[in-house]
Amino acid sequence: MSIEICKFQRSYIGEMTEIWNEVVRDAAAFPQDSELDAAQAEEFFASQSFTGAAVDSESGEVAGLYILHPNNVGRCGHICNASYAVKKTMRGRHIGEQLVRHSLAKGAELGFRILQFNAVTASNTGAQALYERLGFIRVGMIPEGFRRADGTFDDIYIYYYKL
Repeated sequence: MSIEICKFQRSYIGEMTEIWNEVVRDAAAFPQDSELDAAQAEEFFASQSFTGAAVDSESGEVAGLYILHPNNVGRCGHICNASYAVKKTMRGRHIGEQLVRHSLAKGAELGFRILQFNAVTASNTGAQALYERLGFIRVGMIPEGFRRADGTFDDIYIYYYKL
């Protein structure tokens, strides 16, 4: 499998929506608690500073995606934020790492100076290991900052990376 990351296209919306919704349904990483339909997803993905799709260049299958957008406004508008999703059947193949690396380059290209993650769940140890291996700095923890679908809470970590 050879992955190419490109700007999302309308033809990818169905697969991207399903991948996004897998993460929402798992209720372990994204803050959203409602799934998107195809129309909502297209509007959401189009509204980002950049939405990247990880596509298998051999099969054309969408393996993952990321969104990149400002984390704040005005005097903090130089800080961006990103979210990543990899199709469950494609996990463990370093697609997430490719998405993160692409987002770092794209963030810098778009003029952002920092990439900040506001809510990496404590139970998402794979993401933490990846971010720290790539040079992200963990700056704090918010106890019980993430509510799971079953009503229990998980701590969240804040990370940043200087682009």
